Amino acid sequence: MKQIGTSKNQRFLVDEEEKPFFWLADTAWELFHRLSLAEITHYFEVRRRQGFNLIHAVLLAELNGLHVPNANGHISLCGDDPARPNEFYFRFVDEVVQLAEQYDLYVGLLPTWGDKVHGGLWGIGPVIFNEGNARAYGNFLGERYRRFKNVVWILGGDRSAEGYVAIWKSLAEGIIEGLGHKPLMTYHPMGGFSSSKWLHQQDWLSMNMLQSGHVLLDAPNWEMITRDLALQPVKPVLDGEPNYEDHPIDPYLREWEPKFGRFTDYDVRKQAYRSVFAGACGHTYGNHSVWQFWDLSREPVTHPMRVWQEAIFAPGAWQLTHLKSLMLSRPYFTRIPDQSLLPEEPTPPPVQEIQSDKENSARAAHSRATRAEDGSYAMVYIPQPDKKVIVDLSELAGTVQAWWYDPRTGKSFEIGVFSHHKIQQFTTPFSGPDWVLVLDEKSRKFGAPGTSQKSC
Repeated sequence: MKQIGTSKNQRFLVDEEEKPFFWLADTAWELFHRLSLAEITHYFEVRRRQGFNLIHAVLLAELNGLHVPNANGHISLCGDDPARPNEFYFRFVDEVVQLAEQYDLYVGLLPTWGDKVHGGLWGIGPVIFNEGNARAYGNFLGERYRRFKNVVWILGGDRSAEGYVAIWKSLAEGIIEGLGHKPLMTYHPMGGFSSSKWLHQQDWLSMNMLQSGHVLLDAPNWEMITRDLALQPVKPVLDGEPNYEDHPIDPYLREWEPKFGRFTDYDVRKQAYRSVFAGACGHTYGNHSVWQFWDLSREPVTHPMRVWQEAIFAPGAWQLTHLKSLMLSRPYFTRIPDQSLLPEEPTPPPVQEIQSDKENSARAAHSRATRAEDGSYAMVYIPQPDKKVIVDLSELAGTVQAWWYDPRTGKSFEIGVFSHHKIQQFTTPFSGPDWVLVLDEKSRKFGAPGTSQKSC
């Protein structure tokens, strides 16, 4: 496998040959802690078939990952001491990382969940890290996984870094020392925040990660992406924890009831397409049963709906590969966000001005546009059926071939040919609910959206 790094323009990810790498990850926080190797093999087989290329997993897991043994009966650390990693536990991790490599999967490796660095409103800890042992633990991990090119590093774990930057920096520097080079490294924050809030200027942070979370329908992750891409120095960014498919909507501050609903595959697609069209370098998917690998033998966390063995086949898990295929089917590194393509698209009100999700229609209907800098193509994600959308075609470099792209199936349908010297109205198909309008400069002859293109 080829090691992943950042592109020359610092907005995207690439492999060693400078080919585009579109991050399409799944959230499997408890992978090392709860599954056997046979179960992980099955999970990897399914996720690879569904088009995922990266898996998030935590070494010192959230759900009592220090004191409850893994599927082989091993705890992760001896005496809760980061300087005393359990060799048998980490031999299993070695096997899993190597197995992922065999399935062409990268592992987004979290050295620890954030509750082991500092406490808070959630997580059981205990707090075990300081600057000294964080650096030593990082050095151990860097040396151990130096030979694997399919590891990218994710620090944090659902936590603010405020007041603890020095510990995370020590952990990062330890990993870099152990590896002997600077890897792709990011930080997973708490809901509603981006790593940029505390860490953007840190040299070890290669890219920013945000968490739009599980509280709001249509949480405006596109605004967070836009804000991060405006920072200097420029770094890639993506939503590393959006709404999870099947997750209860905002179950935290009250006793949740089924009537409040759950996030669906449609909600998952909206967060994915709008963040990528706002400039994200990829996206992370999650399913509420899969992150915790819940089955009937385990204590449920926040009302899971179906066992993980069934949940890995949820519709959203099959659909996001079409986003990856779409983005890779057009010239990749020239892509920029451009809402000026939608001259009549209203700006949704800030979240703090919205009193409830009953007043959420502006965010729910929000469309996002992206295009190539040279005008060779443009795309518009439209989350509603039978919706009239006004598009300014003047940014396209020539006569326009228009398509509808179905984000549920990856199929495309030709609309027609239009002049690029005009404002054009398009109406989404009545079925749906969501669609992508793809606008190509006709002379480029890109072919159907979502299909492989040599020119990309």
